[in-house]
Amino acid sequence: MSVAGLGDAGGAEPLVRLRGVGKQFAVAGGSFTALQGVDLALAAGEFVAVVGKSGSGKSTLMNLVAGLDRPTAGEIQVGQTRIDDLGESRLAAWRGRNVGVVFQFFQLLPTLTVVENVALPMDFCRTWPRQQAHGRALALLDQVGVADQANKLPAALSGGQQQRVAIARALANDPPLVVADEPTGNLDSHTTDMVLQLLAGLARIGKTVLMVTHERDIAAIAHRVVSLADGRVVGDARAAPAEATSRAQAVGSPGGGGSGAR
Repeated sequence: MSVAGLGDAGGAEPLVRLRGVGKQFAVAGGSFTALQGVDLALAAGEFVAVVGKSGSGKSTLMNLVAGLDRPTAGEIQVGQTRIDDLGESRLAAWRGRNVGVVFQFFQLLPTLTVVENVALPMDFCRTWPRQQAHGRALALLDQVGVADQANKLPAALSGGQQQRVAIARALANDPPLVVADEPTGNLDSHTTDMVLQLLAGLARIGKTVLMVTHERDIAAIAHRVVSLADGRVVGDARAAPAEATSRAQAVGSPGGGGSGAR
């Protein structure tokens, strides 16, 4: 095991770079340091799991990479964009087109049908014409195995089905980066395996997947496992080549990714 360095991205030009990233939060009586001195690089097509005890900074790291929060120190670059330099409106526009977010509690809008939930990011970002967005949303639902639920409201679906819908929604604008915060935290073991396979399949089609997780066996499916403790990166373990080959043969690839024409 070696501590992750700035250039540690599988030999490829990194899609995501963090340089000296820190994050402090104001609390009663002072400040709390959630992250400090984080240097990390993620390549395109990598499935990276972030693990650590509660309070280690896992979700903070994910939120910073996704542009959901801002660092108080350091730089974050995704592709050619320094996202820590962007103003709020530009950051929101960048995030909508470049990051797909999968939440632990799904965050589907309860008054919209499943297909409407998936089409919504396309409408917000105007990435596909409205007449095409519905068809693309149906195709994404089919690729995650829940097309038959398209016209139902989220409350009518099981937790596993809702998480599949959330993954389809995360892919709506064909982002190069997908982040997932404990996406299997409320699922049974069988459904957990299905969701992890879907996320691994995204890496196979070139997406960079960053997942915060407590799953003990995540090293069997992720390319890398980055360990955090007290806001610092303390380890970066890679899967052996034989493990990666076996995993790639075992995991199916959800479609809807790549560089689809807009």
